[in-house]
Amino acid sequence: SQPLQSNILLSNRGMMLFGAGFIVTKDEANLLGLGRVPGLEKHIRPYLNGRDLTGILRDVMVIDLFGLTADQVRNWFPEVYQRVLQRVKPERDQNRDENIKRNWWLFGRPRPELRDALNGLKRFIATVETSKHRFFVFLDESILPDNMLVNIALDDACFLGVLSSRIHIVWALAAGGRLGVGNDPRYNKTRCFDTFPFPVCSDSDKERIRALGEQLDAHRRRQQELHPGLTITEMYNVLEKLRSGESLTEKERTIHEQGLISVLRQIHDELDDAVADAYGWPRTLSDEEILQRLVDLNAERAREERTGLIRWLRPDYQNKSGVQTTIETGTDEPVTIEKPVRKVTRRPWPKSLPEQASALRSALAEQPGVTTAENIVRSFSGARTDTVARLLDTLVSLGLAREVEPGRYTT
Repeated sequence: SQPLQSNILLSNRGMMLFGAGFIVTKDEANLLGLGRVPGLEKHIRPYLNGRDLTGILRDVMVIDLFGLTADQVRNWFPEVYQRVLQRVKPERDQNRDENIKRNWWLFGRPRPELRDALNGLKRFIATVETSKHRFFVFLDESILPDNMLVNIALDDACFLGVLSSRIHIVWALAAGGRLGVGNDPRYNKTRCFDTFPFPVCSDSDKERIRALGEQLDAHRRRQQELHPGLTITEMYNVLEKLRSGESLTEKERTIHEQGLISVLRQIHDELDDAVADAYGWPRTLSDEEILQRLVDLNAERAREERTGLIRWLRPDYQNKSGVQTTIETGTDEPVTIEKPVRKVTRRPWPKSLPEQASALRSALAEQPGVTTAENIVRSFSGARTDTVARLLDTLVSLGLAREVEPGRYTT
């Protein structure tokens, strides 16, 4: 299977801190000025990792100073500055990566590409990268996800429903492989999400899947709020036993009642049927048959994209340049409108490093979509590909550009 352009720019791993001192309790956050210092609410945010989703919520927050210089932090939020200076900088001083050492007040991997993708969304979809059970949930826009969460910048419950269906789970289990002592399934975004061919849904199919997706997310959330000790892992352990026909232990019967697992099972069954209908496939396909059909559909979509027909999942974000617009007509054949690409005039490559970085940012912004160092070099006379590639990596580390995949960049 091949990565599909229709899925690009939407899935990203969460923040990689490189410093446990960034994590604070709510009480510590209040002492640092949260609720008292104007603007600090943008930089101390709820923080979730994989165990928060699969197990018991830690209820912690994280100091996120992305977009600020060290001087700005010290002048605007001196208490936060001292916390990071004392708790993070000593650890960073030992790091061999010069960028991580130099930018000690920022996360080691601040994920500007994820931040850009989530901008403007009220919620987004997340799943734990390595987990016994593959499930997807909505997270609120206020939440900053950890590196062990794979995050998908889509807020429509129709997508949550498709991702939660048996068809996608079978695909993810086959494509993602397994990892760890427990040999748990791993959700590799490049293999599991970027290659997955979503169904072309009619309006009625979308509404049906969307309604079930909302029900699924609301059901799990509600039962966990009613029973704070109930975990999603426990819920899906019992669901798995129900499907196998095994008898439940006393503890599992308690989980069954707290999580209303029979109701959860019914929602999933209806969702599986709805997604199968959206694909136009029989509901009784075996796992092997599902995989074969998805591989064939992936190849078909890749052929379409080579001819210029792209079924964007989120066209307003993925296709900002408007080079191509794909209109879904409610049938299997979208209408594609081609727009002219603006030509970029070749210009002299600046001599000084600051001027080169500035010129490179401007050239990157002029590109109609994701591009490479080789393509950008063509915008200049006298530029070297290796120099441009190094500068692009520097811009990425500073949060001024995004590396969508190895060697492919955008603003």
